[in-house]
Amino acid sequence: MPANLPPEYFRAEKRFRQAKTPEEKVEALEAMLSIMPKHKGTDKLRALVRSKIAKFSEESQRKLATGRRGDAYYVKKEGAGQVILVGLPNAGKSQLVAAVTEASPNVADYPFSTQSPTPGMMNFENIQIQLVDIPPIIDRSARPGLPNLLRDANMLLLVLDLSQDPEIQMETLFEELEKLKIKPVGRKESTEQWIHQKKAVVVGNKDDVEGSGENYSKLESQYGAEFPIVSISAKEGAGLEVLKREIYRRLEIIRVYTKAPGRKADLEKPVILKRGSTVDDFAQAIHKDFHAKLKFAQLWGSGKFDGQKVKREHILEDGDVLELRI
Repeated sequence: MPANLPPEYFRAEKRFRQAKTPEEKVEALEAMLSIMPKHKGTDKLRALVRSKIAKFSEESQRKLATGRRGDAYYVKKEGAGQVILVGLPNAGKSQLVAAVTEASPNVADYPFSTQSPTPGMMNFENIQIQLVDIPPIIDRSARPGLPNLLRDANMLLLVLDLSQDPEIQMETLFEELEKLKIKPVGRKESTEQWIHQKKAVVVGNKDDVEGSGENYSKLESQYGAEFPIVSISAKEGAGLEVLKREIYRRLEIIRVYTKAPGRKADLEKPVILKRGSTVDDFAQAIHKDFHAKLKFAQLWGSGKFDGQKVKREHILEDGDVLELRI
């Protein structure tokens, strides 16, 4: 099937060829990926572009880590996904990270208490997801270190204080992220030609405070059609399980389990794949030899029956168990 790429794709490809820095290359590649039609004819090309994005993102992060300010702003990705918390001073980002991870960010009543990124690992069922608390988005001293961190993340949490006007907070977050060439997207991708679109969930924090209910209704009315919105109290622990599940859902990942011939499935350590991944993707994630020599796989879970033989192109679902045959 032909790729049928639009003219905008070739313009972005030209920018990639002319790019001088890893950051510029990543910007152009992400533009190519966002413009590229999604069908069978572009599957290999999409995989190639994604691999290049990963390569130049890693190069960019290494470069950032060796800089004078970069050490503090380089956060190695761990777990099933990296989620950055974005908010204004005193929105409760640090308290949220402290509530759902074992990290110890500086939780204080005064603004700008977070001076550098603080990562923590959040447990969700049998996987871990990395949350990263960053300085308030309006902190100008943090501005040089934030762009690469935000662009490389898997998604954003836009954390709001429900004791304050949510509309003003959202507008400020959008404006500040726009300066960094970041476009938060909610239930559907934007049609605007933004270089960096990042999936986002809106978190209304402090729902235990007087007046929060009215502000949450205002937030839901204004932005509920565009973004998933979760109401929580990081201080009281309310709504945190709902938030964890929404983060997992928005990461668009699935858990697939391995099974060796003649043995029970290993249900403790799933292989994490993007939603829409195939048996071929699973084999590649396990080992290059499995990928090269794979004849077929047997599937337990989403198949028509347990032990069903499936080919490389079979699309997997969350909770599937696979036994690879070479």
